[in-house]
Amino acid sequence: MTLTLVKAWTAAKERLKDAGIDQPAIDARLMLEVAADVTRTEIVTDPYRMLTAEQWATLDDYLTRRARREPVSHIIGRKGFWKILLQVNKNVLTPRPETEVIVDEVLKAFPETMAFNMLDLGVGSGTILLAVLAERPAAKGLGIDVSDEALAVARENAASLDLNNRAALLRGDWTAGLGDDSFDLVVSNPPYIASHVIETLEPEVRDHEPRLALDGGPDGLDAYRELAPEILRVLKAGGLFAVEIGYDQSAAVEALFRQAGASNVRTVKDLSTHDRVVTGVKNPLESLA
Repeated sequence: MTLTLVKAWTAAKERLKDAGIDQPAIDARLMLEVAADVTRTEIVTDPYRMLTAEQWATLDDYLTRRARREPVSHIIGRKGFWKILLQVNKNVLTPRPETEVIVDEVLKAFPETMAFNMLDLGVGSGTILLAVLAERPAAKGLGIDVSDEALAVARENAASLDLNNRAALLRGDWTAGLGDDSFDLVVSNPPYIASHVIETLEPEVRDHEPRLALDGGPDGLDAYRELAPEILRVLKAGGLFAVEIGYDQSAAVEALFRQAGASNVRTVKDLSTHDRVVTGVKNPLESLA
């Protein structure tokens, strides 16, 4: 079959729509861009360019996989986040717009020219760490993850963004082995979905994303119980933390951090007005006690 870009896009949209995919036009365009090696602009400005047989075969394969509810990010191997493009695969969570709330809070707190040292716990593909470092050239960071496969993805992303000289990536169990008062900033998007809820999630998440990065235990709060005191331990006095939460976990996570000694604890909503990030500081007066 020979098709132009515009006809290929239209056919792809219809096929995904028939398969019940939520955003068929966007998904079709993203896969067409990669399959035909074109940009979004080229699809619009050169709509009658012909696809080769190989390009159409690639797109056809992509569409078959998407109809089976494999995430687009896994199919094309990349996902945009904040202002960076990240490589992703089945070993890491697909970066989500909601997580950009953490980046936004961090950039408000740390001026562009400020030098600071950050820690990203459960770094995954490098999403938060690399987005912040890309915006703050004087900053350095450490990303820790228990998954060797996730760290391999993060290292590729750091290298492709030319940030590997400022981003260290290590395998570890949260903060184990890290010294007290070590970081100006600690961020984390830990697993926070209650175990029994996972089977009710959309197939793209339930069947294709790593359970290790999703399962937060019986009530979804296991990671925060461990992280709250440890984050306060490794933060410098006056240091900032920001952690992603589930939409209904604000009160519980805020309480855990207050109990651990955090000050100015508050919850920030995402663009959908759902509670999304709990943030606060380590009381600077503790160092004088």
